[in-house]
This record gives sequence, structure tokens and C-alpha cells, in this order.
Amino acid sequence: MKPRNRSLAWVLGLLVAISGCGYNTIQVADEAVKAAWGEVQNQYQRRMDLIPNLVNTVKGAANFEKETLEAVIQARASASQVKMDPSVIDDPEALKKVQETQSQLGAALGRLLVVSERYPELKAVAAFRDLQAQLEGTENRITVARKRFVDAVQEYNKLVRSFPTNLTARFILNAQVRPSFEATAGAEKPPEVKF
Repeated sequence: MKPRNRSLAWVLGLLVAISGCGYNTIQVADEAVKAAWGEVQNQYQRRMDLIPNLVNTVKGAANFEKETLEAVIQARASASQVKMDPSVIDDPEALKKVQETQSQLGAALGRLLVVSERYPELKAVAAFRDLQAQLEGTENRITVARKRFVDAVQEYNKLVRSFPTNLTARFILNAQVRPSFEATAGAEKPPEVKF
């Protein structure tokens, strides 16, 4: 075989080998995880943006429980201080911290909405009803975004752990299994509401 034909055969062989190694598939899965995380961030930000308006509207209600409002304000402040950039998706501890602070914020908002049921004058305010509906819709969007993130991480992790793509993941890309959301401790029990 001539040197030129050998080089061509070598390049073609290399292309065939690379196409079966999963490099591009892993890249696509990695981008899907990043996009899904971006949507989670987007929905968390939407909730963070709604909270000041909700708090200001509720403050207008006479004698509303100050500690409930303070809990929401504090939970929002804590959640806003937690780093949520894309590096979080590769760090189990950082992802856990995001999950904890967002769970605390969600719980504080839930208490606020439950307590607001005792204030007919607040429930009659159109701005409060609108904000409550937007917040409920946002909570649903967060659930959907988190589900899509979990699914994307699952697909990525399958590629990183399955043969032969695990060879490409490990030796070429240095790709690792990514952490995902986990249920919050005690989530299996329904919340107890007391008046």
C-alpha cells in the first residue's frame, strides 16, 4: 500500500473509531444537562423576583404575622447568597446547598400562603391574588424544570457509566458522574398545618 493510501486508511479508521466512541453523544448530553440547569435557575429566579412584591402586598394587611414575613425575607436572603452558576451541577455539596436553601424558601412561602388564609382583607386584594397565582404557577414550573434536570443528568450519567462511552468519558473527557436532586429529608410526610 502506498504511503498516501495508508494515511487515508488510517484517517478513515480513526474517524470510524471516534464515531463509535460516544464523544459527540456525551457532548450533547452534557449540553442538555447545562440547559436543564439553566431552566432550573430561571425558575428559581422567577420565584425570587416575585417574593418582594408578595411581601410588600402582605405588609399592607393589618396585624399580619410579622414573624411569617420575616421568615420569608430571611429565606430569600439565604437563597440569594448561594452560588447557582453552572459549576454547581458538578459539585454534590453545592447542589445539596442549593436544594436546601430553595426548600427552606419554598417552605417559608408555603407557610405565608397558609397563614394568609386567615386574613380575608388580604385575600380580597387583587394584587395578592395575582401574586399568589403567579407564585403557585412558578412552583409548578420549578417542579417541571427540576424533573427535566434530573432526566438530563440521568441520561448523561448513563453515558458516562456505560461501555464503550465510559472509556471516552473517563480517558478523553475526564467526565464524571453528576449529582442530581434528591428528596428533602421528611418529604415523604405531608406538612402539618396548625392554626
